[in-house]
Amino acid sequence: MDVTFFSVLTFGVILGIRHAIEPDHVIAVSTIASQSKKLWHASLAGVFWGIGHTATLFIIGIFLILMKNDIPEKWSMTLEFLVGIMLVYLGIAAMLSIRKKRTTNHEHGHVHNPAIVNRGRYYKSLFIGFVHGLAGSAAMVLLTMSTVHSVWQGALYIIVFGIGTVIGMLIFTTIIGIPFIMSMKQMVTSKALILTTGVVSTVFGFYYMYNLGVNDGLFNLWM
Repeated sequence: MDVTFFSVLTFGVILGIRHAIEPDHVIAVSTIASQSKKLWHASLAGVFWGIGHTATLFIIGIFLILMKNDIPEKWSMTLEFLVGIMLVYLGIAAMLSIRKKRTTNHEHGHVHNPAIVNRGRYYKSLFIGFVHGLAGSAAMVLLTMSTVHSVWQGALYIIVFGIGTVIGMLIFTTIIGIPFIMSMKQMVTSKALILTTGVVSTVFGFYYMYNLGVNDGLFNLWM
């Protein structure tokens, strides 16, 4: 491995870490971290997001590089539109979880299995990462093809980029999880934080869809 390509891989890790903290990624995973009962649960949610994100980028990215093709703009923007829908769903789900907690607290003898609940959150984070990977695959392929010169280099670059996103999201979800964990015993504060996260996710999701559909012209491409 020559020095130039090693520098490219190092830059890929840095880009991956930066990519992990883009607003739509941060908001989406925050809705999961806000409902974690332990800090390492929030951290793992970030790791699973990164795994899902990397897996999608790798599969689609290598396929497109091998085919020497790119995703048409209409479909690329449509995949990004899915992110907006997902953000709205996650925001509403977070807000509804407050009501569910209130209902559960009034039910006696009803106990959820923590392992099953946590596993569900990890799968959810994995799926969120998967959707974000779909939305970012077009840009990732363009970046990879402009950076490397062979398929194996492209594969390695995407993996290294993915490692960067996992590291970035691990750090972020750990940090964002701290106030939620600390407020766990203060129900009013805890609910306020979750509600805030849900509202931000919902509003940003609608803005994301409007910006893509109207300002960027996605709706016109389909009409």
